[in-house]
Amino acid sequence: MLLAAIPSPSVNGFYLGPLFVHFYALMYIVGISLAVFIGRRRWAATGGDPELVDDISIWCVPAGIVGGRLYFDITTPKYIPPHWWGPFAVWDGGLGIWGGVALATLVGIWRVRRVGANVPAMMDALAPCLLLAQAIGRIGNYFNQELFGGPTSLPWGLEISPAFRPEGYTQYSTFHPTFLYELVWDVLFAILLIQLGKRSRLRPGSLMTLYVAGYSAFRIFEESLRVDASEHFLGLRLNFFVASTLTLAGLVWTALLQRPGRPGAVAVQATPEATDGADAAEAGQPDVQDTAEPADPADEPAEPAERPASEPQLAD
Repeated sequence: MLLAAIPSPSVNGFYLGPLFVHFYALMYIVGISLAVFIGRRRWAATGGDPELVDDISIWCVPAGIVGGRLYFDITTPKYIPPHWWGPFAVWDGGLGIWGGVALATLVGIWRVRRVGANVPAMMDALAPCLLLAQAIGRIGNYFNQELFGGPTSLPWGLEISPAFRPEGYTQYSTFHPTFLYELVWDVLFAILLIQLGKRSRLRPGSLMTLYVAGYSAFRIFEESLRVDASEHFLGLRLNFFVASTLTLAGLVWTALLQRPGRPGAVAVQATPEATDGADAAEAGQPDVQDTAEPADPADEPAEPAERPASEPQLAD
């Protein structure tokens, strides 16, 4: 007899007039709104224009939904609902996070470069916000009774209705709430990234690469527990291999960013759009034009060794 258990939700949405609002979609809207709000504050703290975050969200949110659904449709085609609108049925779940982040990142880079802002700095500002959005989005998985693990008798076991139990597990009633495990990890990891950004000397872009590595590493653990529908390869869930690859890629990418004197560490500053003083201030770097101009001979010693050490820091 279980001492406690997380009950199954009795509904997955509500009617607002003739419109049925899915909790899954509602949680994503709340998560995205929170991410934009915090992202504006983090970007403004670097000296950037918070309106740029709004512009990015207008483009990246649809791109993320399209990319996430494409990933789901490509990697799990046999789980697409058997209707003409099946490939587009995001309200029933089925958004692959990696596909969503990948396409949204590409679109975001395009928008940031278009205005000449600092791409690595923007990535660092938004990385923790992505985790918080994902955490709130996982609440939607609870209402859809999806993204759960194997059977468990732990007090926090999740009750799953018979209609949602996968084949081979219909005799069990409570399962690991892996959506909840991920929610907790996302929040804690977001806090860790924020603290690293404040207290460490990581190179620009490192918070985003650590996000890729850290989130994917947790997914390795999560995929080892989940029993919901998925494609398998060599007896393991497909996303286990994707998570393993991205964990390694994220760690290697982070290490490469930390190399001393690495050329192009702040890639945007190499472009004409990013060499004005305003963009340098947004990136937290000295003004490129100011440091490049020769100083008045009356104000500066002639020996090069006595020049300020600000120019070499541009490699950060």
